[in-house]
Amino acid sequence: MEHIHDGDGSSSSGHQHLKSTSKWAVSLENLLEDPEGVKRFREFLKKEFSEENVLFWLACEDFKKLQDKKQMQEKAKEIYNTFLSSKASSQVNVEGQSRLNEKILEEPHPLMFQKLQDQIFNLMKYDSYSRFLKSDLFLKHKRTEEEEEEEPPDAQSSAKRASRIYNT
Repeated sequence: MEHIHDGDGSSSSGHQHLKSTSKWAVSLENLLEDPEGVKRFREFLKKEFSEENVLFWLACEDFKKLQDKKQMQEKAKEIYNTFLSSKASSQVNVEGQSRLNEKILEEPHPLMFQKLQDQIFNLMKYDSYSRFLKSDLFLKHKRTEEEEEEEPPDAQSSAKRASRIYNT
């Protein structure tokens, strides 16, 4: 009895994971909502030398969730210094970053980076995202998923069971 239960548990959890690539292919939003998708997209952008775009986008998402003013100030400075200042280590290419100055950083508000975040989102959406969907990295992941799906969920556990029976 228990073996059947095991098989069930693993196949249902496996099913949610299946086909994440088809969700990613629907929209950049879906891709960015999935931690695994973000990981793959980052790998891809790293190869394209534009990983800072998705890192900036993720930092802005985190920033919008902050409530505490002091935390917001720190995060705003960190975002500015990492991605927007002329001396930034991972500078993103957006218009209007020059308008963000030290004074604004002292009085942060949740949507202060929204315009820039939208610019980067569109840049990723119309540029790197479409290339990502054609990349080996994405296609390989998609193939792996499709192969996993073709294998009946029980095949492995019954094979294991069979080998156990023959070995005894």
